[in-house]
Amino acid sequence: MCGIAGIFAYRDAAPAVDETELRAIRDAMAARGPDAFGAWIEADARLGLAHRRLSILDLSERGAQPMASEDGSRVVVFNGEIYNHAELRADLASRGFRFRSTSDTEVLLALYAADGEAMLPKLRGMYAFALWDARRRGLFLARDPYGIKPLYLADDGQTLRFASQTKALLAGRVGEATDAAGLAGFLLFGSVPEPFTKYRAIRSLGAGTSQWFDERGPSVPKRHGSVAATFARAAEHKASCATEAELRREVAAALADSVRHHLVADVPVGAFLSAGVDSTTLVSLMRDAGSEDVRTVTLAFDDLRGTPQDEAPLAESMARRYETRHTTVRYGASELLDATDAFLTAMDQPSIDGLNQFLVSRAAHDAGLKVALSGLGADELFGGYPSFRTLPRWVSLLRGPSRLPAVGRALESAFHHLGGCRLPVTPKLASLLRYGGSYPGAYLLRRGLFMPAELPGLLGREVAEEGLGRLDPIGLLEGALTPDPLEPYARVAVLESSLYMRNQLLRDSDWASMAHGLEVRVPFVDATLTERLAPWLVANGARVRGKELIAGAPKVPIPAALVDRPKTGFFVPVAPLLADARPGLDTWRRVPTLAAAHTHWSRRMAYALVHRS
Repeated sequence: MCGIAGIFAYRDAAPAVDETELRAIRDAMAARGPDAFGAWIEADARLGLAHRRLSILDLSERGAQPMASEDGSRVVVFNGEIYNHAELRADLASRGFRFRSTSDTEVLLALYAADGEAMLPKLRGMYAFALWDARRRGLFLARDPYGIKPLYLADDGQTLRFASQTKALLAGRVGEATDAAGLAGFLLFGSVPEPFTKYRAIRSLGAGTSQWFDERGPSVPKRHGSVAATFARAAEHKASCATEAELRREVAAALADSVRHHLVADVPVGAFLSAGVDSTTLVSLMRDAGSEDVRTVTLAFDDLRGTPQDEAPLAESMARRYETRHTTVRYGASELLDATDAFLTAMDQPSIDGLNQFLVSRAAHDAGLKVALSGLGADELFGGYPSFRTLPRWVSLLRGPSRLPAVGRALESAFHHLGGCRLPVTPKLASLLRYGGSYPGAYLLRRGLFMPAELPGLLGREVAEEGLGRLDPIGLLEGALTPDPLEPYARVAVLESSLYMRNQLLRDSDWASMAHGLEVRVPFVDATLTERLAPWLVANGARVRGKELIAGAPKVPIPAALVDRPKTGFFVPVAPLLADARPGLDTWRRVPTLAAAHTHWSRRMAYALVHRS
């Protein structure tokens, strides 16, 4: 896990690479790679690559980056982990390739030499990399199918700059002007949806895509992995699951395989342990895979002591059950408030979430870990969210009424014309008929912080209209469902994985953990796992009891008391941060609808992050 950066002056008229700028971009990500750093500039100064290293595989200098092939014709910078690198290495060795290190980075170089762009479907892992092909005089960029690892691009038509974080690019010659589409997307969803970012000059390379740059400029991005395509294939070839026992055996085998691959490292691998099924299952499967000295970490908060949301007592009992070296980090109100300053400074793009990831990652780092497993992604795959039940129901009930768009628009208009306070309805209820009859619209209602009609009052009419016009929120959601897997379970799984998980949970996990030099691995977010299980899950649809399937995967099943416990997750009491008017986060007070007592803290926080004083 690292931070990568580069500058490619691909047009003849572009100025040569400025080494000072390249190093500034790289070193703005120092926290991502505290162990080592490097930079390489091609002889004609048209390309520069840079790297900050967090050493996980091959801790020696042989694993340093930028890494060149033995003949110097290929150079790569890589962020992430390739979990099947040993299998790939063995295959490449049988084809005559020689290796100087045991790093997965060198495998990337050899695999590209052997297979070119066709290498990507063979990779199992989380990755974002840039590989220079000197023979073709071009730069090859790629990102993993789920988008676990980020890659941000700033292309001015002559020079490409890229980095693992948007703020790193701002340390170079990239403008800070905000993007109306990014702001609109953030207020709608609580995170900025790809490919947009907060900044007009910066975009995200899409998850599961690659792109080629050479003297002719950028090629059209190519898709090599898609959550929607995986579920569409699963819907076409649904497994005929004869018995519940057969489904349980398949899930258990697939999860054990994923955890085993995610333990590949030359440093100890720990885990985040909440009082939930997902993280406890991972710890148990780590034991099954042979991990002997497992370190686990959980968070606790004084304000939640003695309530069902206090994770500590049950997490500690699970740590004793699986004999882990456990650390509980407890925050008082004043400590939590103090932590928000560092949290906001580290935040790469605005997000209403991430404080939990930031704090537990800090705790893991302080406990001596460089790698930790997280249960993130289990709900998206195994139907753990209410949306798996509510969205199909809404669409079924509202498909007919939604075909009368004039009625929906009239209700929405009346609500906002009267200031939103004189009708006994909420903004979402006012938009129900307009959006509820389709899966994209219903998802906007389910996950939306604000509705599109609210944005003029929050951003100003001109910015809101520009932002919504370029963002096209319903079109964005329809794109996530392309190809359409058709089955209700599959549609919700794709929407949750491609939007909420990718744009918020995975992105927050990346920057919040890397702010502490910690690599977070997510065994439930694995393209191989999804490909294997999707046909079984889609075939069972609404009958899937995800928590029971997950809990039954280890050799010793998770206790029933944990399975039956209501879901809480790593909950952080955020509301006091806003109620106490933390400096810079109290701008929501000037908006009457946000200052109302019943307003959820997430709407206040979203507005405050856009309008921080």
